[in-house]
Amino acid sequence: MYNSKKLLKAVIFDMDGLLFDTESLLVKFWHEAGMKYGYNITPEHVISIRSLARVKAIPVFQEYFGSGFDYEAVRNERIRLMNEYINEYGLVKKKGVDDILEFLKSNNVKMALATATDSKRTPLYLKKAGIYEYFDEIICGDMVKIGKPEPDIYRLAVKTLGLEADECMALEDSPNGLISAKRAGCIPVMVPDLSEPDEELLSSIYAREDSLIDVIGLIKKDFILS
Repeated sequence: MYNSKKLLKAVIFDMDGLLFDTESLLVKFWHEAGMKYGYNITPEHVISIRSLARVKAIPVFQEYFGSGFDYEAVRNERIRLMNEYINEYGLVKKKGVDDILEFLKSNNVKMALATATDSKRTPLYLKKAGIYEYFDEIICGDMVKIGKPEPDIYRLAVKTLGLEADECMALEDSPNGLISAKRAGCIPVMVPDLSEPDEELLSSIYAREDSLIDVIGLIKKDFILS
């Protein structure tokens, strides 16, 4: 399916759960926000909507909790709670974030971000973590009509980088993100966070690695760098 010795020109990163240990915060604060409005949102519910665009997440929650589920109210409360937490305690970077960013920079590999998080919060998170300047392009969920698992966000990232999709590796922790990247024609690599890929997903992606440190090894082994 892939040419393992192809020149790798860019890496496109997801953000939540890949760069930052925010997925556990999402689970915590979706639950707390839900309880405020009378909905018991469980970790399984949150995992099912990881990286999903708003338009796709709403019917998922309505299927769980009924057509009266007030997605906007619960989501806004979740955002408020999570922002308060991050402002007080900061963000925890995942293992290998600084290593892979420095490795790619030193090898002149372009870097982009493709995240479902909006364009207001994304730069704040990146700057708070001290990694904003690494990215050549930042594509957020509110910059495309339809988000993950549709391919729009990765297509826009590739276009803004001025490259071909098969020259770009996409790093994701969620199935929805990987499906989006694959549909766009990128090279999808999974670094799991809250859940492992099932057999079908695993057979359709380029690789699954334990951490971003391991992704560096994969790149050195399988790709030619500029």
